[in-house]
Amino acid sequence: MLKEKIMIKRFFIQIVLLLPLTVGAQIGLSLQSAVDTALKNNFDIRIARNNAFIGKINNKLGMAGALPSVNFNAVDNESFTNIDQKLNSGAEIKKNNSVANNLTSGISASITLFNGLKVISAKSRLNCQQKQSELILNQQVQNIMAAVMIKYYDIIRQLGYLKVLQNSVDVSRKKLEIVSERSKAGMANEADMLQAQIDLNLSEQNMKSQALVVDQAKTDLLQLICVKKHFEYDVKDSILVDESIVSDSVYRFMMRNPQLLSAEQQIKISEFTAKEVAAQRYPSLKLNAAYNFNLTKSDAGLTIFNQNYGPMAGLSLQIPLFNGNVYNIQHKTALYNVNDSKLQKESLLGAMLADAIKTYQSYKNNLQQMKSQQGNLVLAGKLVRIVLEKFRLNQSTILDVKTAQSSYESNAYLLLNLQYAAKASEIELKRLMYNLKN
Repeated sequence: MLKEKIMIKRFFIQIVLLLPLTVGAQIGLSLQSAVDTALKNNFDIRIARNNAFIGKINNKLGMAGALPSVNFNAVDNESFTNIDQKLNSGAEIKKNNSVANNLTSGISASITLFNGLKVISAKSRLNCQQKQSELILNQQVQNIMAAVMIKYYDIIRQLGYLKVLQNSVDVSRKKLEIVSERSKAGMANEADMLQAQIDLNLSEQNMKSQALVVDQAKTDLLQLICVKKHFEYDVKDSILVDESIVSDSVYRFMMRNPQLLSAEQQIKISEFTAKEVAAQRYPSLKLNAAYNFNLTKSDAGLTIFNQNYGPMAGLSLQIPLFNGNVYNIQHKTALYNVNDSKLQKESLLGAMLADAIKTYQSYKNNLQQMKSQQGNLVLAGKLVRIVLEKFRLNQSTILDVKTAQSSYESNAYLLLNLQYAAKASEIELKRLMYNLKN
């Protein structure tokens, strides 16, 4: 009798502690490993990283039009002609299939000296585009980290559910053992025996269904971190919520969020684009230089041989006078794009502020409920232990045990959900603050 009481007491101590369940996993996967793998393999991050490299490659003076352009040109034409000429000297030239060759080649160079500061605006735009691509990469990294963390802690939550159901199976099994002992002694009716067996079967079915949920959640995490080959793994971490976040720090640090900074860069990009368009209405001055070679040979005709070569240099000036107001229309459109970028930033800021306020409210509310719910879970565990002991002494009914079990399961589920919701709110707040670390 004393040994049985000690076993029951130890069993319910395990219930109250809610230790994470290990379900036959072969490999331990930590949160750090999951995040690192996702940052290395995730397709969205790899695409964003490539775009950041593209932005860096494009951010060159040549792409802005500041460097000279140098070209080599060569043309060699061979012709066969029939010649019939009468010269003023009285001479006549007649020849069929006369061969003539004309070779023209040269190196030319051109550099823009002034084009309404279009080059400067283009280089500034490329600078902003490079910064924006880097910010988008940082934003994608934060988003993937948040997604991996939330899924990882969801697995922990689902494992917590599985642990609760395992405990329920143990209680149901113990209940059936007590009824079986009574039946052997002729002290139990058949209805209690059937009800105990039904309760045990139902608990085992619920546990198997929850084990499937855990396996599917683990598969979702492997897909999220882009692991091609499925493998069994275990999650050993618990849900620990950072309770030190304050609202002032959220609103203050939110201004460094990559998504918001990217919107600021988009405003600058639109402004420099408008300046580039406006520069088309100004005169353009270029410095040109070349070295040309020309050779002409013919079997007959006025010129039998002609060769000339040498350098040349000069300036070219282009002044736009009228082109159907195309430049003016393009400039007005670009100014509207600037205004649209500013409006989009304001809209984004408003949405992020609202999201931060609601998330922080949820965060604080979940923390408050967690503290009270932890006490409720301890009380529910004690109630199950007491009712089961009274049932063993034939001082309570099988329905009382079932009710206590149900109460414990509900309180355990509620606590796990509150922990998960608080952790998810914490992750989202840190993502908004650009302070998400694994």
